[in-house]
Amino acid sequence: MNPETHHSKVISHVFFTGSAKQGTPGPPLGLVDIGESEIAYIFRVSLPGIQKNQNKIKCEIQREGSVCIQGLVPEIAIPSDSGCLYRMQVQQLCPPGPFSITFNLPGQVDPRLFSPKFRPDGIFEVVVVKLGVRVPAS
Repeated sequence: MNPETHHSKVISHVFFTGSAKQGTPGPPLGLVDIGESEIAYIFRVSLPGIQKNQNKIKCEIQREGSVCIQGLVPEIAIPSDSGCLYRMQVQQLCPPGPFSITFNLPGQVDPRLFSPKFRPDGIFEVVVVKLGVRVPAS
């Protein structure tokens, strides 16, 4: 299989709602990378400004390969040494508020067999097994 030909088939449409739709230039919220192996898909979504323990990220994966990620961009307040609390006037990052990011994987998956990981660099990474594939025991 020619990888260049196959790659053009995995480009999917990504839709934004809430504060993700209002984002301005800067580290963008919701950039999506999708990869594929013989048994699974991997996708990575950029979520800058969102920390693992600070927010609940909800990820729903449907059998046909539809993925919906929902969460909340927090309002940023920074304490100073003098005791003042600065409220950021967010200009370059996605504004505070709820967001959703929806996209489709290239094929069907088993939504029961996925492994999410929220990396410290703000990347939400998920591996999900393709439908009908036997996963080798480890």
